[in-house]
Amino acid sequence: MGGPLVFAHRGSSYDLPEHTLAAYLRALDEGADGLECDVRLTRDGHLVCVHDRRLDRTSNGRGRVSVRTLAELESLDFGSWHPRAVPADGDEVLDDSRTRLLTLERLLDAVRAAGRPVRLLIETKHPSRYGAHVERRLVELLHRYGLHRPAPDDPVQVTVMSFSPLAVRRIRTFAPALPTVLLLEVLPRWLRPGRLPFGTRVAGPGIALVRARPGLVPALRAAGNQVYVWTVNEPADLDLVLAAGVDGVITDRPALALARLGR
Repeated sequence: MGGPLVFAHRGSSYDLPEHTLAAYLRALDEGADGLECDVRLTRDGHLVCVHDRRLDRTSNGRGRVSVRTLAELESLDFGSWHPRAVPADGDEVLDDSRTRLLTLERLLDAVRAAGRPVRLLIETKHPSRYGAHVERRLVELLHRYGLHRPAPDDPVQVTVMSFSPLAVRRIRTFAPALPTVLLLEVLPRWLRPGRLPFGTRVAGPGIALVRARPGLVPALRAAGNQVYVWTVNEPADLDLVLAAGVDGVITDRPALALARLGR
């Protein structure tokens, strides 16, 4: 396989509503090497795939995800807001996979059923009223699926990501074998060039940071780190990160990235 790994950011979220099962199944059909998802904890302790703290943007609900139960969230429509939610054949009936809340458990079941190697990037969202309980519940769930430590013969490989260094450290404490990614929107003052904290060996800079700091990717790689860049949607940005030799491309448009790589 040539070039970097291609991860579908919240699924094939350019074409279908983000974090829906339909978006992830589309990404798998398109040949994405992996999937990326965000997780938040509900009031009754379930991990759900929702990016924002509030429900307003991606559902017909209002208020914070964290104060709702799973049953309350499952009563909402998480898909009709998307301009491409209606199937291309013109059928106006939006099926359950396009509008239903996706739990992490349901996504893990889908990945297990894919029948091929899939890498799953799971981002824990912070700040959260539940603090360390987010990472604790995540590790407990991964343990149930046998995914809390990498197994060479397992087609499903999980990596945990966060913008929060404390969250990354918690994962290293709860599940030392799990690989971690420290996500970067800006460069913290305490981060030495090329150095990552808490045993993390993968950096996740945003594309804007990569554009602004041309020496960042070379410095990270020279220090022995891998680099996954988000969210790479435009052809010019894709060319930029490919020229930099990144290890992973996180994109809303996995089919476009795969085509550019000749795959």
